Amino acid sequence: MAVPPKIRAEIDVLRDEIREHDRLYYLLDAPKISDTEYDMLMRRLKDLEAGYPAALTPDSPTQRVSGGVSPEFAPVRHAAPMLSLDNAYGEDEIRQWHERVLRLLPAGEKPDYVVEAKIDGLSCALTYDDGRLVRGATRGDGEVGEDVTANARMVHNVPFRLKPIRGSVPKSLEIRGEVVMLSEDFKRVNEAQKASGREPFANPRNCAAGSLRQKDPRVTAKRRLRFFVHSFGSWEGGPEVGSHTEFLAASKAMGFVVEPYEVYDSIEGVIGRYRDFRENVLPKLPYAVDGLVIKVDSYPQQRRLGLTSKSPRWAVAFKYPAQQASTVVEKLFASVGRTGTLTPVAQVKPTYCAGVTITNVSLHNFDEVERLGIHEGDSVLIERAGEVIPQVVKVTERKKGARRFLPPKKCPVCGGRVGKEPEFVAYYCENPSCPAQIRRGLLHFASRPALDIHGLGEAVVEQLTASGRVKDFADLYTLTKDDFLALPLFADKRAENVLAQIEASKQKPLSKLVYGLGIRHVGEKTAETLAEQFGLDALARASADDLQKVPEIGPIVAQSLAEFFATPEVQDLLARLRKAGLNFSKLERPKTGSPLAGKTFVFTGELSSMTREEAAEKVKSLGAKASGSVSAKTSYVVAGQSPGSKLQHALRLGVAILSEPDFLKLVS
Repeated sequence: MAVPPKIRAEIDVLRDEIREHDRLYYLLDAPKISDTEYDMLMRRLKDLEAGYPAALTPDSPTQRVSGGVSPEFAPVRHAAPMLSLDNAYGEDEIRQWHERVLRLLPAGEKPDYVVEAKIDGLSCALTYDDGRLVRGATRGDGEVGEDVTANARMVHNVPFRLKPIRGSVPKSLEIRGEVVMLSEDFKRVNEAQKASGREPFANPRNCAAGSLRQKDPRVTAKRRLRFFVHSFGSWEGGPEVGSHTEFLAASKAMGFVVEPYEVYDSIEGVIGRYRDFRENVLPKLPYAVDGLVIKVDSYPQQRRLGLTSKSPRWAVAFKYPAQQASTVVEKLFASVGRTGTLTPVAQVKPTYCAGVTITNVSLHNFDEVERLGIHEGDSVLIERAGEVIPQVVKVTERKKGARRFLPPKKCPVCGGRVGKEPEFVAYYCENPSCPAQIRRGLLHFASRPALDIHGLGEAVVEQLTASGRVKDFADLYTLTKDDFLALPLFADKRAENVLAQIEASKQKPLSKLVYGLGIRHVGEKTAETLAEQFGLDALARASADDLQKVPEIGPIVAQSLAEFFATPEVQDLLARLRKAGLNFSKLERPKTGSPLAGKTFVFTGELSSMTREEAAEKVKSLGAKASGSVSAKTSYVVAGQSPGSKLQHALRLGVAILSEPDFLKLVS
């Protein structure tokens, strides 16, 4: 079924929005929407992809574990993917999940359910060899995390050596859990932040995440973090465990802290625990919890239930509804995001809600402002679902004579023209060099799917832009070693490494550059399609009509492209990027006569001769496809070192498995 242009445009917008929220949550520890709102965005995207399967791509957020890996830390590949959990809101949804579990198990077989608190912290994996702690890593993108070993050793209750169980410990163990900060410690840290003139953390989860990802472990040690175990990625040798309850008991015996848990033989027992926990346990907890996690206890049953590409079928997060509070709107203003989108924000009288003091509330878009009829001075009811900036539920009392809050005609940051596409609710600044956009734009430009410039993390970009040395993408290519040495914590080697990465980015394929420019509605797949049809100079000259002749490019994307390249600022930017030596050449079309044309490859594990992204580009150049998930239609699974669950899935389906040498021989 062909995908209507309006539907494809909505899918592109949803994907970009979800990726941006993933970046804010996982990389910057600065979420802007609630878990509930995020789940609704993801649910809408899933529904659209289910209704229009032709729109589904391997790089869609629905096909990947949310997260990311900061270039500030060395990458670590997990023993097995760290998946996320599906969510259930309300008792009807948890009963529906239970019915799906029963349908997937043999007739008459019933599960026992383990119920644990869903602690809102930072996911962390600890690796032990012969009982000795050797590595700590964040979840990252689910397959690759960040090496935070030195900081993990500073977490208050992480054991350096495991206690034996019946005389032994696992030969190799990757144990997983949540790093959290207690409410009293969070309050102490924020008081110190304010006293030193620094911005306080928004919530304990953000504070814990920032503390674990410090470059100086001594800072981590002062934050008094805790680690609570919930699962494992690998368990080799030592005492065997056949169920989740056995695993939790073994973890406690080895020296880890395990949250209290309950076991029930019926879903109604689980629901009863959900009600009782909310009323009698949740208010007394010293750390943030936003629901319960329900798991099938038996490991044989877990294996029969299996996994999706993102989540285990044998577990679910049973979320609690948001908490609410009343306050008064003191100021209404528009903030400017990476793509220039103007988001209305309400500054409210500081009020305590769900564990933190709230000062700012997102209003999402100006249609929502109109729907609420909100004015400065109004009394409002706010709702906070999870540990993030809340939303306004309704206006409870209106201030008489207050003026309407209208979309600005000029950007509040740069004074540039504000535009709005008829199909969408968002207003946006049309100036791509707007200072409010450039910081986030640079992070996007340097990100892994774009120009992949390692070393240009949040702190470095902030310093480069604050100094005025970098005002747009092209300025990156004029930086010198002295520019970096002038920044804090930069020495010769680090400066040389970043400059080498910037130089290497000039040779990246055109599709990476087009995606990195951050054009509205242009995702990775669209950028690749455009780069196969045009060189960058030809793309910049193409009219909206010309662009619509390209397969998969609809009127909304075409108009966005034409308007972007028509602006004088963009034309100047392209001239400077061309002078810097970036690759403006059209992508070479895949070889239709290749014996691999039409084949589908999936990569798992670590390749020694190239990255998986480079391997994917190689098979694409030969007319094949690279997918992120294994299915019966997969032609080959290429297994590198430490392959994940994709290998087991391929074996069950009978898909051909290639070693790295076999793969290299095939593609050569």
